[in-house]
Amino acid sequence: MAFQSGSVSTVEGSLRVFLSHTSELRTYPPGRSFVAAAEQAVTRAGSTVLDMEYFPAREDQPAAYCQEQVLRADTYVGIIGFRYGSPVQDQPEQSYTELEFDAAAELGLPRLVFLLDEDAVLPLPQSYLSDPQYAERQRAFRERVRAAGVTVQRVESPDRLETLLFHSLTVLKQQSAEGKATRESREGAPARMAVRLAPRPLFLTGREGLLAELTTRFAAAGTEAGPGTVVLCGLGGAGKTSVAVEYAHRHLAEVGVDWQLDAEDPTVLAAGFSELAAELETRDPLDTRDPVASAHGVLAVLPAGWLLVFDNVPDRTAVQRFLPPAGRGRVLITSQNQNWPPGQALEVPVLGAETAADFLVNRTGDPDRQTARELAGELGGLPLALEQAAAYIQATADTLAGYLALFRRRRLDLLHRGEPAEHSETVAATWALAFARLEESAPAAVDLLRLLAFCAPEAIPLRLLLRPRPGIVGRVNRQVALVLVPLLEDPLTVSDAIAALRRYSLISTTVGGEVSMHRLVQAVTSGQMPADLSRAWQQAAAALIEAALPDDPQLPDTWPVFASLVPHAQAALTMDSDGMGHIAAYLGYSGSYAAARDLAGTVHEARVRSLGAEDLLTLDARTDVAFWTGKTGDACGARDQFAALVPVRERVSGPEQQETLKARGNLARWTGEAGDPAAARDQYALLAPVRKRILGPEHPDTLKVRADLARWTGEAGDPAHARDQAAALLSQLERVAGAEHPWARTVRATLAFWAGQAGNAPAARD
Repeated sequence: MAFQSGSVSTVEGSLRVFLSHTSELRTYPPGRSFVAAAEQAVTRAGSTVLDMEYFPAREDQPAAYCQEQVLRADTYVGIIGFRYGSPVQDQPEQSYTELEFDAAAELGLPRLVFLLDEDAVLPLPQSYLSDPQYAERQRAFRERVRAAGVTVQRVESPDRLETLLFHSLTVLKQQSAEGKATRESREGAPARMAVRLAPRPLFLTGREGLLAELTTRFAAAGTEAGPGTVVLCGLGGAGKTSVAVEYAHRHLAEVGVDWQLDAEDPTVLAAGFSELAAELETRDPLDTRDPVASAHGVLAVLPAGWLLVFDNVPDRTAVQRFLPPAGRGRVLITSQNQNWPPGQALEVPVLGAETAADFLVNRTGDPDRQTARELAGELGGLPLALEQAAAYIQATADTLAGYLALFRRRRLDLLHRGEPAEHSETVAATWALAFARLEESAPAAVDLLRLLAFCAPEAIPLRLLLRPRPGIVGRVNRQVALVLVPLLEDPLTVSDAIAALRRYSLISTTVGGEVSMHRLVQAVTSGQMPADLSRAWQQAAAALIEAALPDDPQLPDTWPVFASLVPHAQAALTMDSDGMGHIAAYLGYSGSYAAARDLAGTVHEARVRSLGAEDLLTLDARTDVAFWTGKTGDACGARDQFAALVPVRERVSGPEQQETLKARGNLARWTGEAGDPAAARDQYALLAPVRKRILGPEHPDTLKVRADLARWTGEAGDPAHARDQAAALLSQLERVAGAEHPWARTVRATLAFWAGQAGNAPAARD
């Protein structure tokens, strides 16, 4: 990332701007050239243009003319096209473009460089592309410019050049005009404004609320107690640095020092702070004091205020000694680590679906908004992933729809591809260092990360999953079992692993003990494992989720647990598993009949494919489909499905096997519900003695069949017999289970109803 640094010198508030460009750019594109756009930007900014318009007429001493023009300027602007490299007379190792650039550097001028984007949709004639004679020189110079410590921005059109140059010149003027009165040196002479910032982000979408919150927090923290501190924390690729840099640029006019420090490596941070101390001119060459202390001393008394941006801080300890203890300043930190003192952390979230879709449409120029929404969802709203996708689409001349289709097939490959603007790393590379450090320092955290990669991204109930359960280790791969056992048996191991993952924002946590993990972190985590290890961890996740499902989905007390596990079961379990059948039952018993029917149907189809149509587990799923079909209100459909199922059950399991008898009971029930109560009564009459003989007279299933027989006897038009059957059943229930048992109360109500229907209203009343 390139930086701009140094002071700004102006004459009566106007900048003298030297425009360095090749001759082709004065006429290209036709209509309005890049040079015309640059001149317009300078004029709009209230400044003066010094360019090379008359360069061809100075063949006698062209090099001297170049240097003379640069010497007259106080700002250098280079518009670097594709055909340059003609050697300077008597200096064949240097081109005129390089001479102008280096002359500005020697004078200490602010340098703004705009590289024409050869990958963008410019209709460039072949003659405007790189000249083979100087191709290597051109390539090397473009690389040198990027690394030279100046503001470098890519432009694809004259309009874009005008917008960016006008903004940059406006900022430079603000640094001089608004800061001049307050920036006095210790000797009383005008002080230079110390500025070192990355270029302003080109693409920053959906962050106005966050920037406003930053302003609010710093305003509230600006007390005599010392500098205010805000930490922008979040996942790598969430755009923390972009937000920080944008904030710093917006508030340039308010401070005398606006300095960005790379804080990831302690050595680099120390060197950066030494540069700041030198820029503040705080030390005599023979001064051996600590430059950090020297800089702190200046910042403590600087009347103009200051802003320091510590970028990519690993943790508070790493940056502690560099934080100024006093002064009218602001400290803005970016960090993946979520662990900061109360009130300092400000999360940088991913973008919402609509905002992310807006970005993709605007960035790519593809108006397919529906596909943009789908792709934004696949990318989880991660700004770096969105920019990477847009850059790839532009580079390959693809469409949003084409990229989305390819992403769904080759997700991990695409996360390694694309050259996002203003970012040196792809999504996958951004997280690679965190993964490597965790492998060395916290291997249990890596194991937990691999487990979570196969859950749904949001609200993962770790307290439910990570519990020791009999037999669970035997259901997973032996290699995985060895590292899974500490997570199941030692809460401290889990806590340490969570803390390690939060240092890189690879997970987020809630007070309730749930964790969340971005879907792309999951994708990269699972995709980087060998195929056999990936399958083993998916099996482990499935086993833990299935084991956490409550035993009885009919009990309302279990429904919250089921609800928390449903998305993770859908993510990890196979459709033919017992767990997915259990989930279907929960959906039905909790009232979602159609969802239960549909999921049971999917489970049934999966089991037909994997186990065969007449496997017992397949027939169980077929039973569920028929039952929940009836509960949705389709009694005839349920009746017909059970009529087809009963003979299969009898053939496969035997005529008196428990599941066969249940199927017969369901056939009778749905026959009655479908409008044939007499047939239902007759079927229950045949089933009741079989149940009694096999299960005994007091078994719950036997008593239930007798209750159903009483109901359908009455529905078939014989309320007196229904009354008598209910009376006999109630007497037995009260003796076996007690008068207050729920079944006894239900049968008592049934008895009252049929007593009334049989003509004995006083008995029904009593």
